[in-house]
Amino acid sequence: MPENSNGKRGSSSPRREDNQSPVITGTKSPSGERLVIAAIQMTSGNDIGPNTDAAISLLREAGRRGAAMAGLPECFSFMGKEADRPRIAEDVDGPTIGKIRETARELRMTVLAGSISERYSADPGRVFNTSVLIDDEGEISAVYRKIHLFDVELEDARALRESKFTMAGDDVVTGEAGGIRHGLTICYDLRFPELYRRLDEEGSELIWVPSAFTLATGKDHWEVLVRARAIENGTYVAAPAQFGRHSPKRSTYGNAMIVDPWGKVLARAPDRANTMAVAEIDLSYRDEVRQAMPTWRHHVL
Repeated sequence: MPENSNGKRGSSSPRREDNQSPVITGTKSPSGERLVIAAIQMTSGNDIGPNTDAAISLLREAGRRGAAMAGLPECFSFMGKEADRPRIAEDVDGPTIGKIRETARELRMTVLAGSISERYSADPGRVFNTSVLIDDEGEISAVYRKIHLFDVELEDARALRESKFTMAGDDVVTGEAGGIRHGLTICYDLRFPELYRRLDEEGSELIWVPSAFTLATGKDHWEVLVRARAIENGTYVAAPAQFGRHSPKRSTYGNAMIVDPWGKVLARAPDRANTMAVAEIDLSYRDEVRQAMPTWRHHVL
């Protein structure tokens, strides 16, 4: 079912049942075009074991709710001190991802392991912030290392320097799993639309944005940016999220959400830990939106 950036999967005739778009209406999509997906919301702490157990419990809950695909948030296994990341770092297929792979295989579910601290052998003092796409057989389909690192000074004069203990990746990554092509991004990447254009050009049908948005930035920017990336590229965006207080100095915004190609928020997690946004996505609707609003064809820069 994947497509290239200029292709289409099925019929071009507009159809829609449920008012997600003000301009495209019609009949039910063909069998196989619809999928239930979950964007999970957590309040991870500094203990990898309990965090991973919570993630697995939430994946099981997503499965009970009918999800064929589910995404965990950024840093799902560890939200402690940045300086501790090199100490707790693992290989991509270390014990944490190993447990998530076993769960994906058991549940027959495609899982986006939002991000872990990946060991970087060339510099033991730094890690990669790494997202792992796992198919429903438990096999690793794609590995993405966060390109844009969160080095900012916020309104309360706190300087945040992710690059102090984290290396930036440099590869744009998509992967096949569950019969569709996934585009992989992490958190601060959301502010760089050129990355999402590249993912669209590579045929991404569903783009993931596992995040740990700060409370200060999230309340003003999170939804606007997630919806913009969906609208610009005419595709589905799923954004798992961290929520709440992780330490006396760190709080995150939450609002895990799933957004359709027209920019409508299909589902949003409530303001609490250990929950999720769950929605049915219709891949033929993506094709219809892209035909009606073919920005991918008009892009010239």
